[in-house]
Amino acid sequence: MDTTVKLYSYRFADVRTYFFAALFVAGNILLPQLCHLLPQGGMILLPIYFFTLIGAYKYGWKVGLLTAVASPLVNSALFGMPAAAVLPALLFKSVLLAVAAGFVAQRFNRVSLPLLLLVVLFYQVFGTLGEWIMTGDFMLAVQDFRLGLPGMAIQLFGGYAVLRWLMRK
Repeated sequence: MDTTVKLYSYRFADVRTYFFAALFVAGNILLPQLCHLLPQGGMILLPIYFFTLIGAYKYGWKVGLLTAVASPLVNSALFGMPAAAVLPALLFKSVLLAVAAGFVAQRFNRVSLPLLLLVVLFYQVFGTLGEWIMTGDFMLAVQDFRLGLPGMAIQLFGGYAVLRWLMRK
């Protein structure tokens, strides 16, 4: 089921860009803290990507990019998670997600499960390749596919539900 979306694409000079980015960064701080209450919750549920997806899809790649970069850095500085050693790969995947979500939303001007699946698969596949190149460790690079399928499903179905809800507002 497709839903036409009212998209926003604020400029970097617009205060709303930073307001929405701060809102989504806060979500990307709170959600991982809740998920880390479960054993391996972060690796299984991939919570740090959730609000980056929502922000970039609904409010454009600039909000998504700010959220993608700030969320892991703030979480790492405040809580030590993600660990500094994995920040480059996580930042790479987050930026890929923000750019892909912003592009797909702008290009198709609607939200659907197939489009969100395309976004999630794009950032995960190319992010995995990038992580493999960065680390030289294939098993580490494919960790999201080995453990994070529930998190990808949450991004897909939860992201779709939240975006549809936001369309009504």
